[in-house]
Amino acid sequence: MAVRKLKPTTPGQRHKIIGAFETITASAPEKSLVYGGRKTGGRNNTGKETMRYIGGGHKRKYRVIDFKRNKDGVPATVKTIEYDPNRSARIALLFYADGEKRYILAPNGLQVGQTVISGADVAPEVGNSLPMQNIPLGTLIHNIELRPGQGASLVRSAGVFAQLTSREDKYAIVKLPSGELRKILAACKATVGVVGNSDHALEKSGKAGRSRWLGRRPRVRGVAMNPVDHPMGGGEGRASGGHPRSRKGLLAKGYKTRAPKKQSNKYIIERKKK
Repeated sequence: MAVRKLKPTTPGQRHKIIGAFETITASAPEKSLVYGGRKTGGRNNTGKETMRYIGGGHKRKYRVIDFKRNKDGVPATVKTIEYDPNRSARIALLFYADGEKRYILAPNGLQVGQTVISGADVAPEVGNSLPMQNIPLGTLIHNIELRPGQGASLVRSAGVFAQLTSREDKYAIVKLPSGELRKILAACKATVGVVGNSDHALEKSGKAGRSRWLGRRPRVRGVAMNPVDHPMGGGEGRASGGHPRSRKGLLAKGYKTRAPKKQSNKYIIERKKK
């Protein structure tokens, strides 16, 4: 992967750094795995705005991604690597031997024409999905399940990876991208490799308009509001606003908000590093 820095022909181009699309091999998605979606604009089912600063943006079609990888024992050939507007990672279109087509997240090093497979006894190679009890210790993994058969919910963003460090009884000890050490049932599946498009973190939009294309509206600072609107609002001149906090008064900047009696606390061996 690589990024492109554009020549400053306009003010918006001056700081713009965007990803190169050299790894993408198809411009149109697979029709059978796509459906149109509607934007909520930050509103709930009654029309009330529950999330601020959301709205507009370019229309997107949702690509159905196979996070479960439950087609065990059937080899699949990578047909294309594609762009997905709904996530930072690239996606790969798989053609299974029985004729079915599915999308997966494309890990680093996955090439068109390569064969991937899922199952309990498959080789721990890039793109293959298998239970963590069968993955060698020290392997870099992504797309991790929290419950067997539920589908992957951890480590799915561009360029991230987790590491399988050890095993304890029926649990695998996994080091997550945040630095957190966590127990996860060893029967849960994970995919071998690092999520692709690792240069995504180097990208810079260059102008406010690109945020609007992504459906993000301008975010108003709390100190710029009136006291009725925000705890940090008001004051004569440019008041700093006191302790940084949310609109509802919850402290920011290091104040721990995780519930002390949360059920999953017992699975966390070491908290994420600050």
